[in-house]
This record gives sequence, structure tokens and C-alpha cells, in this order.
Amino acid sequence: MRNIRRSASVASALALFLGGAAAAQQASPEAAPPEREAVQVGDIIVTAQKREQLLSDVPQSMSVLGSEALEQRQARTIADYAALVPGLSFESGNPGQTRVVLRGINAGGASPTVAVYLDDTPFGSSTGQTNGATLAGDFDTFDIERLEVLRGPQGTLYGANSLGGVVKYVTVAPKLGEWEARGQGGVETVRDGGTGYYGNALVNVPLGDAVALRASGFYRRTAGYIDAIGIADEDVNRARSYGGRASLLLKPSDRLSLRLTAVLQNIEVDSRNAFDADAATLRPITADPFTGASTGGREVRYQLFPDRNEVSYRLYTGTLDYDLGFASFTSVTSYSRQVATDRSDVSYSDLGGITLAQYASSAIYGLAPDAYGIYYPNRSTQKKFTQELRLASNGSATFEWLVGGYYTREPGQLYQRYYPFDTATGRPVTPVPEIPGFNGLVLAQLDSTYKEFAGFGSATLHFSDTFDLTAGGRYSHNDQRTTQTLDGALFNGPSQNRATSKEGVFTWSVSPRYEFARHSEVYARVAKGYRPGGPNVVPPGAGPDYPLQTDADTLMSYEAGIRAETADRTFGIDLSGYYLDWDKTLIVATFQTDAGPISADANGRGARSYGVEATATLRPTRGFTVTTTVAYNNTRLRGDTSNGGRDGDQLPFAPTWNANVSAEYSWDWDGARPYVGADVSTVSDRLGNFDAAYRDLFGRRITFDGYTTASLRAGVSLGRFDLSVYARNIGDSRGLISAGTYPTRPNGAIEVSPIQPRTIGATLGVGF
Repeated sequence: MRNIRRSASVASALALFLGGAAAAQQASPEAAPPEREAVQVGDIIVTAQKREQLLSDVPQSMSVLGSEALEQRQARTIADYAALVPGLSFESGNPGQTRVVLRGINAGGASPTVAVYLDDTPFGSSTGQTNGATLAGDFDTFDIERLEVLRGPQGTLYGANSLGGVVKYVTVAPKLGEWEARGQGGVETVRDGGTGYYGNALVNVPLGDAVALRASGFYRRTAGYIDAIGIADEDVNRARSYGGRASLLLKPSDRLSLRLTAVLQNIEVDSRNAFDADAATLRPITADPFTGASTGGREVRYQLFPDRNEVSYRLYTGTLDYDLGFASFTSVTSYSRQVATDRSDVSYSDLGGITLAQYASSAIYGLAPDAYGIYYPNRSTQKKFTQELRLASNGSATFEWLVGGYYTREPGQLYQRYYPFDTATGRPVTPVPEIPGFNGLVLAQLDSTYKEFAGFGSATLHFSDTFDLTAGGRYSHNDQRTTQTLDGALFNGPSQNRATSKEGVFTWSVSPRYEFARHSEVYARVAKGYRPGGPNVVPPGAGPDYPLQTDADTLMSYEAGIRAETADRTFGIDLSGYYLDWDKTLIVATFQTDAGPISADANGRGARSYGVEATATLRPTRGFTVTTTVAYNNTRLRGDTSNGGRDGDQLPFAPTWNANVSAEYSWDWDGARPYVGADVSTVSDRLGNFDAAYRDLFGRRITFDGYTTASLRAGVSLGRFDLSVYARNIGDSRGLISAGTYPTRPNGAIEVSPIQPRTIGATLGVGF
């Protein structure tokens, strides 16, 4: 790996690349890495190995998305930019409730397989105790410098839950000595839906020669496009996302800097981003399940009690950097809090031939079977304190090293209740009917604490100017404690269970790299990643096969690739192939208990994945860039699982193929800078989560058809002003990206979530 000489003459040349594709963007001299090779226009600087270096020096597969490309596409969430990254897929039933998948590494477990970072700070739960798998930090991308997507296990430098890889948001640091202000406003309309609007603003203020403040804020109202029947409403899946970020940089000397950052974001959804579909075909239901009235072919959901979802992020980070001469010392301290509240109607959940609402109304409360509906407030609270210390060598042309230590403490809580509501009005029944000996219908609470200590290190030996070897290792030890409280009629009264677990895991990586021309190299990488196990939720009447705790699952990755450009940078290629061996895969399994079938964590036998990813970039003339990405992925489950998985099954939400073609042309015109661009993306058929009830009835798994989307964009920069227009999903594809558990909807329907229909919008920006 080569270090890079700080160069005041090159303001920057970070490009917006998809694993090697470029569209230049600015970076300040303060952000440039230290020593050795001058940065050139078109060079991309990344922090994948926790030090600043050229993308071409990183011996592994990764993609980089810069702010300009994200902004032109209005790509503010994972759902917006996933198609731009080969090997990246996702499952999402609601904004703020997203499971991120890289290279197909997903078996539907409760803990994440992709780690999410904001700068050097990990965000989200390290375990499944607070359902962290579907609560990936989906930060708004306004005023970020770039996204780095690292594919393959990153256990050496990033630790737990980076089995599939890492998604890293790199924010724009405050700029010393510079005033900057910028704002945007826009409006968009969704086919068969409503109108959305958005606005954002940022300011960079120097507070003397050694201090600067940068602050930004945004508000986004996303239009709904799904209607409701029962209690009728239109565009019920409308959503709001708002928040901001403030960062203070203090640099009293060339050697010392301190950056303090606060991030706040709220996501609020009025009703689920899902409609009711025929379980066999996944097409919208054609009639009201109770009155028989026609739905007119619309995408509708039946509701007697409106669902609602809210997610909030709070993240506070302090980063200290000190240049010791022979090495740089870095301390990263953070505290974060994530709260997700999901209120949903579970009246139609099946309890073996009778719905939950029917059981509660007749068997519990002694009323008519349709007297009450049941709604389900589910709150997940996760707090996280982290401390990382690193020491990284400076200025060596032959041997570079990095050592560090990491600590995290994560208190969390899951809180769930079942409450009755009046089916005639949709209002909660208050007070809740009291049943002697029971505290309502269901109360479930899980309090947990996760602690982890880790030590890690990596080193790069440069055998010559063209050949180097990077190796590293990490030992992680975690200590977990849980207190589980159950009560209510379905659990036959109160119970409490406490559990503990301790576990240590060693992960490592080795990566040789050979540079056969400038910005052109071949590399190989062998790496191990892991995900913590831990105590399990244990209901009353659990059988002898019920696992009291789970082991960590581990993944071995074997990868080789080539990243190359022509000397004039008119053509670039990034190609990698991999084989992944996943052992003791953590899954959500189904067990029979006295309270009925219960879903809980378990270890499966394992899985494997292999594939190829490629990105090709062509720049035939100045201002014109065409980028093509394609990924092939073959994933297979090893061994049967109790929740409907069969040996040899494709893993959930892991498409065999996905591809994207992007073209953009910009030019100078009478003092203005216009541009036009287009994207075409396609994804192959995917299989949904393992679902034993669905498979028993239909003899197969839920299958989502592949789909293709096309988008157009155009804009012009007029000095301080920018104007852009865009059209996403212009063919109005109805691709599906998630499905609920079967059967939980009226008359045996299933809940499915679509991509956003055709959306047309315009944005006006001004900068100073």
C-alpha cells in the first residue's frame, strides 16, 4: 500500500466511482493523506483500511459512491442507491426497517450480517437481542463526501457483524478558513399516489484560524401510493424523514485535531409500505376480504387499526488525532441511541386454525369471535457506547502497521404487548379488560446487555514498489446478559428467566497485491468474519430441543480480483471472484411450546456463496462517462431448517444476477454547466424468507419476479444556482422487495412491499 503526499496544488480529485468509475468531486487539502505519492485528478481516496489511501491500493473488492452522483439521482436511502453497487441487495417493508445484504449473506436471522459505519463509528446493535438485522442505520446522504461499500468479511478491522461486508458513510468535515452555505428545495409526484417535497441546507463557518463549524439539516416528505380499505384512506404509506448533523473541528496545530459530531434523524411512516396480495401469485387482492367489494385492481391494504412506524437515530462522536511523528494516534469515542416503535395489526395471525383475534375474543374474553381486533406495539431500544484507540505508522515505504483496541457496551430492550381494539371504530379498548390471574393478553420484555473487548492489528510489507502483502488479526471477547419477562393469557401468567453467555472469536485476513501498472493491480484475499451468538428467549413449555443459547457463526472468504485502468483513463475495469463458506449460520427457527409455535434464534448447519462482480467504465470523450456493473451470485443453504429451509435452497433476498448501466454527459455552455444522465438497472428473481407455513401449503418458497427500472436526469449549474429534473422508474415497474410472514392477513392473503412507482421531480439549489 502506498501513502500519498499532501499536495496543496491539487484541491482534490475524488471521483464518484462504482468500484472504479469516476466523476470528480472536491476534497479539501486538510483531508488529503500524508506523504509519498501526489494525488492526481481522478484519484479516489478511501479509508477502508482505517487510513487514507488510494482506492487502487486497497487489496479487496469495494465500491465508492460520491456525493455528486447520489445528489443528481436523489439517492437518499439504501433503496435508492442499492442498484448502483454490484452484489448489494436489501429487504425492506418500511422506511427505517431495512435489512442490508452483500454477496447473498443472509439467512433471515435477527442480527445483521453487514456492519454500518458513520465515519469511524459503528452504528446499530451487535446482536439479535434488539432485532438489529432489520434496523440498519439508513442515514440520509445529504452532505456526505462519499459512501464506501466493502464487500466480503471485514472481521479484522471492523469486528462483529461484518460477515457480508461494511457500508460506510463518510461525512464532509468542517473546512478551516472557508465560508460556505448551500440550500435545496424540491417537489416530486408519484404515479397513483400523492405529492412529496423536500428541503435541505448546510453552512460551514470558520471560527478563527483553528476552529470551524459545519451544520446541515434536511426535511423530506415522501408521498404515499397505497390505499386502505376497511377504514378507508388514500396514500396511507406516506412518510417523513428529518434531521441534521453538526460537526465542530478544532485544529490548534498541524499535529493535533479534535472533531466533535452530533447526528439526529427521525423517520415516521403513517402506515406500512405494503399491500395485501394473493398468497399464490403475489398480485394485489381484487376484493374486500369481508364485504366482497371490488378493489378496482389497486394496490390496497385492509386495515381496521392503522399501522404506524417510527425510528429515531441519535449519534454523538468525538475523534481525536495526534501526530506523534513515527505514528499517528487516533481515539474515537461514541454514544448512540436507536429507538424503533412499530404498531401493527396482528388480528389475523394464525394460531392453528383460529386467528389471534378470534382466540382472544372468544377464549380469553368470552365474547363474539369478531368482537375485538388485536394490535401489537413493538418497541426496540438500543444504546451503544464505543471506544476505539488506534496507533498507525507514518511515512514508511517498506513496512506499515496499525494496532488498536476496541470496547463496546450495549444495553437494549425489546418491549411487546398485545392490546384489543374495537373493530367498529379502530380505537384501542380502554381500559384493557382484566382477566383474573393474567396481565392482559401478552406482555414480553427482553432486557439485554452486550459487552465486547477486542484487540486488533494489521501490517503491510512492501517487498518492492509493485508487490506488497497485508495481513491482520483480531481477537474479540463478548459477555452477554439477558432478563426475559413474560406475562399474559397466551403465556399462562407471569414468568422470568435470566441468562448469560461468554464467547471469544479470532478473525484474520491475508491479502497479497501486485501492481503491474499505475492504478492497475491484481490481488487476492483470504479473510474471516463472525457474528456473535448469545442467550435465547425461552418461553414456558419449551421442549428439550429448544436452544438456550446460540454460538457465533463464522464465515471464511476466498477472493481474487483485478483493478486496472488505461494510462489515459479512458477505460477502467474492476473484476473480482469469490467463494464464501458460512458455518453455524444464525437463523430464526420455529419451535413448538406450550404457548404455541415460537420463533427464536438457532444455529443452522451453514451455507455457501460464490460469484463474480464486475464494473467497467468507459470515457470515450471529455465529459461523457458510461459505467456498467454486473454481479452473479450463487448461494445455497446447507442442511434443512425448522422454519421451512431445505438443503440446497437459495438464501433469502439474494438475487442470482443484478446489473446496472449508467451514462452521463456534461459540457460547458456559455458560462453554464449542463448535464444529462440515465440509469437502467435489472435484478433477477429472488426468494423470500424461509416460511414453513407457506411452503407446507404451496410446496415452494415465496418467489419474487425479477424486474427492470430505468431513470432519467438532467440539470444545469448556473453560477450560484443549480436546477435539476429527474424521473425514476419511468416504466413504472412493480417489483417486490419484501413479504410478511404467512398467514397474517385476512382471508389467507399475504403482505408484500413494492418498489416506489414512477416518480417525477425537480430540485432548485443555491450556494454561496
